[in-house]
Amino acid sequence: MIERGSRRSHFHGRRLGKPLRPRQRGLVENLLPTLRLADPARPAQSFGAAASQIWLEIGFGGGEHLVAQARANPEVGFIGAEPFLNGVAKVLAVIERQKLANIRLHDDDARPLLDALPEACIDRVFLLFADPWPKRRHHKRRFIAPDNLDRLARVLRDGAELRFASDHSGYVAWALYYLCAHPAFTWLARRPAHWRQSPADWAPTRYQQKAEARGQHCTFLCFRRQPR
Repeated sequence: MIERGSRRSHFHGRRLGKPLRPRQRGLVENLLPTLRLADPARPAQSFGAAASQIWLEIGFGGGEHLVAQARANPEVGFIGAEPFLNGVAKVLAVIERQKLANIRLHDDDARPLLDALPEACIDRVFLLFADPWPKRRHHKRRFIAPDNLDRLARVLRDGAELRFASDHSGYVAWALYYLCAHPAFTWLARRPAHWRQSPADWAPTRYQQKAEARGQHCTFLCFRRQPR
């Protein structure tokens, strides 16, 4: 059981932006309950025998990357965690329209989800263009932090991949510092192109596209979960 609406400090901002349109409200009220991860302690059961792996995206925003990856990898079960209800409504519309059967959603803080998942059950994690919380007093809200990396290390299988991307140089430096300091993760980069260019199977997000339209450089970090 996941405790929803935790009173713990948040790593996200608002839960709702513009009021949902009637169609969006209908999707949230009727479709979302059928797509929530039914039993986080046994995530594979939510996808059936067809899912060869389980990938997790934390903070999927508008869902562009989540949907593209799910469409390109129908044999993989995807869990998308996103507390912002407007983003959840957008991805629900695409799931319904494209009839995607391999996505389950967690519309809340990702930390209770990570605590509820069993050990070594996730094959890939995406943390893409999260709010960098640029003000110093807000740095504690950044998701990349020792306790959350411990959570990720617990649920990732040996050899699993963690992908982080950002257009904020301060958050990139922060993420590199904490990820390289954590014994469970090894940075896979061998030359500058490995962090300056996105992976071959990348699907851009709207936040990435906005950053690039402003002329900002994006950084792509890939880490491997070390054997236990």
